[in-house]
Amino acid sequence: MSQILDPANVILNGTATTPAEAIDEVGRLLVGTGAVTEQYIAFMHDREATVSTYMGNYLAIPHGTNEGKDTIVRSALSFVRYATPIDWNGNEVRFAVGIAGREGGHMEILSQIAIVFSDEDEVQKLIDAGSVDEIMAILGDVNAA
Repeated sequence: MSQILDPANVILNGTATTPAEAIDEVGRLLVGTGAVTEQYIAFMHDREATVSTYMGNYLAIPHGTNEGKDTIVRSALSFVRYATPIDWNGNEVRFAVGIAGREGGHMEILSQIAIVFSDEDEVQKLIDAGSVDEIMAILGDVNAA
């Protein structure tokens, strides 16, 4: 069984400067590992157009709409950190976490991400992390979801 968050899907220095670019960036990672089809990215943009995926504590969690569930091959996450915060409708985002949940599997994944990001000390550790291994250690429980 593959991991929900593969180290290949963790980027320490994202290049996006807008929410749309960040959605594309996390979406392409999911596509690149075969978790979703290319069409899933459009459903991620559709979701953002209806409701902001900004969650607080520098975190946005772009994900597709229910109409896009058939474009999900397997549950997976992508994680991108930004050195310069992205203005996400007036909120600062330093982390975009793309999520694709197969057959409702995203709820447990979201819950694990929420636990980490509800702790300001953990968020600071993610900001300060110098390697993918450090990020993976902090987010380790998402793979148990």
